[in-house]
Order: sequence, then C-alpha cells, then structure tokens
Amino acid sequence: MRAVVTTSPGSIEIIDVDRPEPGAGQVRVRVEVASINPVDGGVVAGVFSELGWIDQPDHIGLGWDASGVVDAVGPGVDTVRPGDRVAAFSNGVDKPLGALAGFVVVPTDAVAPLPDALSTQDAATFPLNGLTAIQALDLLGEPAGELLITGAAGAVGGFAATLAADRGWQVLGLARASDREFVESAGAALVTALPDAPVDAVLDTAVLATTALAAVRDGGRYVGVLPAAVPESVRGIDTAAITVQDNGIHLAQVIELAASGRLAARHAAEFSLDDAPAAFAALGESGLRGRVTVRP
Repeated sequence: MRAVVTTSPGSIEIIDVDRPEPGAGQVRVRVEVASINPVDGGVVAGVFSELGWIDQPDHIGLGWDASGVVDAVGPGVDTVRPGDRVAAFSNGVDKPLGALAGFVVVPTDAVAPLPDALSTQDAATFPLNGLTAIQALDLLGEPAGELLITGAAGAVGGFAATLAADRGWQVLGLARASDREFVESAGAALVTALPDAPVDAVLDTAVLATTALAAVRDGGRYVGVLPAAVPESVRGIDTAAITVQDNGIHLAQVIELAASGRLAARHAAEFSLDDAPAAFAALGESGLRGRVTVRP
C-alpha cells in the first residue's frame, strides 16, 4: 500500500509499504478519506523531533483522522467487525504509519461506528479536533461562569464553543470580525480582542499563552492545547494543557453530534494521496477555514 511519511524537516514522501496487520485489541481500517491537521504540519517541520518526541528509525507516518471500512480485526476484538463503517483516530506524532495511507491500524478504543446520516467525507474531519475539544472541556471542569475560547473560528475552537455552550458555559469566542457568523452559530459571543473584564476561564486553542492568561480572573482556570506552551500559574490561576487520548466513548459522542448536525463539518480542499505535497501546502495557507482532506 502507499503511505504519506516524512523523513527529514520539510520532506513529504509517498512510499510503498506492507499493509499493517492488526494485533490484539486492534482494528485495521481501509481508509476512504483522511484529513490533515496543523499537528501534521508540525511533524513535517521537525517541531516534535526538536523536542525529542520522535523515535522512528526510518520515517514518520502522517495523519491522525480517517474514515472508512473495517478490513480486519485482531484477537480479542468483538465490538466491531469487518465491513463496519467507522471513523478512526491514529493518535501520536511518533508512529511509522498514520492515517494518510491506504490502511491504518488503531486500537478498538480509537474507532467509532458511522451512522448512515454521516458521510465518510465529513466523518474524517472530526476525530482529532472533536476529541481535543471534549477532553479540554473536561479538564476545565464544571461550568463556572464566563469562558473565553481563543481561536474560536478554528477547528478545535469551533467545536469547543458549541460543546461548552451545551454544558452551560457563557462562551466568548475570540476571532476575526469576518468569522462572526460562524462563531455565533457555534454558540459563542464574538470578541475581536481580549475582553477588558476578566473571565472565569480560558480555553486557549490559539496558543496565546501568557497573553490569554492575562484575561483570566484571580483563581480562574486556563487550559491550553500545546503542553510545551502552557504558561506558569500566576494569581492563583490553575494552568494545564490537554494531551488528547484514545477514547471510544468520546469519539462516539463526537460522531453522533456530527451526524445530528450539532457539530458542522467544514471542508477547505480535497486532494488525492498522490498530491499530498499540494495538500500540505494548502494546509499552510493563511486564514484557512475547514479541513484539508485526502483520498488514498
């Protein structure tokens, strides 16, 4: 099969590799659609290699999100069967193969069945960002007043705005004025600058770090999406960062919300796997809204 990998900073290569075999507790999915996320761009740029997080001897697999059909299951798997349509989450920056491939192998806790109402094209845009949004909000704890979400027009921020409003937060969404319609439809009140009055909590999907922390009241809460960029606690503010985890229950919730239309799929561009370098170039375009998807 073919797979998209990187071997050195800036490289994007399409290679032929053996089809991976599922081990105990694993599922192999024939990928119909995969999506590219900013974290993939970070892997290609060498960000995680510089942090010492990569230990692959030959190449690093790219892609976290996929949708397709279960092709094979490993020993002990009885929750899904070959032929099932699923969304799949290929977690981690340090892996030999990712979702940008003909087939991907993931744990059973990293797949969720697709309702008939949700296409594989749409389903591939949800796993990473939906899981991050849910788990970041869990890290913030019980709703307690006003929540500022930075990057509220982005993928994680947009999902988080909807989910936070559903949980009972009063949501302010920091974004450009041109994103007003989307931010408000997600359930947030648009702000185009940090509010003058301090908020109770911040979900910092735009990685503003200390700038965003300054908007939090004394004793409030801050959750970021990049552990290496979490600011130190000041004024009694609790600071933390989400490290997204495989979670079948959370992924099923995301997919159900997507199928119902509560979470909206946004598509920026679609490419074939052969055009993976062009797909990554599109990912880097300024002001991109929606996911860049790839079909193997």
